[in-house]
Amino acid sequence: MKAFITTTLVAALLLSPGSAPADQPAADPSCTGQIHPNPGFERGTDGWEAGPRIVVLGDTTRPARTGRAYATFGGLDVTRSDLLRTTVTVPANCDLTVRFWVRTITTETSRGDYLNVGLAVTGIPPKTRFSLAFDGGPEWRQYSMSTGIAATERIATVSFFASETAGNGATAFDVDNVTFRLS
Repeated sequence: MKAFITTTLVAALLLSPGSAPADQPAADPSCTGQIHPNPGFERGTDGWEAGPRIVVLGDTTRPARTGRAYATFGGLDVTRSDLLRTTVTVPANCDLTVRFWVRTITTETSRGDYLNVGLAVTGIPPKTRFSLAFDGGPEWRQYSMSTGIAATERIATVSFFASETAGNGATAFDVDNVTFRLS
C-alpha cells in the first residue's frame, strides 16, 4: 500500500500544472497579428526613420491607397536620394511577412530613377528584395517578402531607398499599407 501511495503521489506531482522541470523551454509567444504601430503612415513617421518630405497627405488627384497618408519618394527630376526604414522584433519560431503597395508616377522613358526595397534579418546578410523603376505603373501594386522561421528571436529591418537622377524625367514612387504580420 505504501508503494502505491508513493507512486500515485509522484505521478500526481508530475502531471499537475506548474510542475514542469525548470529546464524545459517556455511556450513561444503567439505568432499572429500585425506588429508595426503605423503601417499606413496615418501618424506621419511614427515608428519609421524617414528623410524630409517622405510622408504626404493624399488628395483627390493622387489619393492614398487607404486612409489619407502615404510615403512618397522622388518626383522632382533632381539628383537626390531618400531613405525610409523601420525595425521590428520577430519572436523565436515565427515568420514575418511584409506586404506593401507601390504606385509609380513618371515621365521617364528609360531607367534612371529607382526604388530599392530591402529586408535585413539578424544573422542573414541584408538583401534588396525588389528594385522598382519607372515601368511600375500608376495603379497600386502589392509586393510581399518574408523572413522565414528561426529558433531564436531576430531583428528585421525593412528599408525603402529611392534614387532620382536629374535630366531623365521625374519618377515618384508612392508606398502605402506596409503590413508586418507574424505567422
